[in-house]
Amino acid sequence: MVAVQGVSRTFGSGAAAVHAVQDVGFTVQPGELVALVGKSGSGKTTLLNIIGGLDRPDAGRVVIDGREVTSLDERGLVELRRDVVSFIFQTFGLVPVLSAAENVGVPLRLRKLPAAVREERVALLLDLVGLGAHTLQRPGELSGGQQQRVAIARALANSPRLLIADEPTGQLDTETGLAVMALLRAVVQAEGMTAIVSTHDPLMIDLADRVIRLADGRLVEG
Repeated sequence: MVAVQGVSRTFGSGAAAVHAVQDVGFTVQPGELVALVGKSGSGKTTLLNIIGGLDRPDAGRVVIDGREVTSLDERGLVELRRDVVSFIFQTFGLVPVLSAAENVGVPLRLRKLPAAVREERVALLLDLVGLGAHTLQRPGELSGGQQQRVAIARALANSPRLLIADEPTGQLDTETGLAVMALLRAVVQAEGMTAIVSTHDPLMIDLADRVIRLADGRLVEG
């Protein structure tokens, strides 16, 4: 499903250069939930951004579901993020003035799906993440864990093949974070997706099928 081959990314130049990712390579099989592990500054976010087409490497390439991400033009990247890859961030990224249902429905509106189809999919996803009773509430009326559940439902809206989650429990307490990770594990299985989830919390690793560990931008396990 995912092949990362010799990927490197450097920011800056000369003495100020930061080698965020250095010659990283690995594969992820369809249906796997992989934990990308490493301390802050280890290169996890940079690597995820490259895999998802939000950034380009200085060297190497990434292939997702047969598409070489690193050679796509801007239109191709937009299509990739619309149809194949979806993101979850630790900051939730919800629209404050929209209800939970409206936030989840945003990707479906962008695809111009009929209202009835859209509403059915939104209701299904909110039930899947345990928020069927909170459809009309706005983000400010929800707890952090509930907001992240809305973000997960929104990420699933277009039935992506690959889910990329960057520290999705970073702003949550341990108990809520474990619940969110368990939910991710369950929805990946229910939706038949592949997922790469970055975390620095060892408690989250047990739920993954496999661990890929970075240190100072280099692969040390995986």
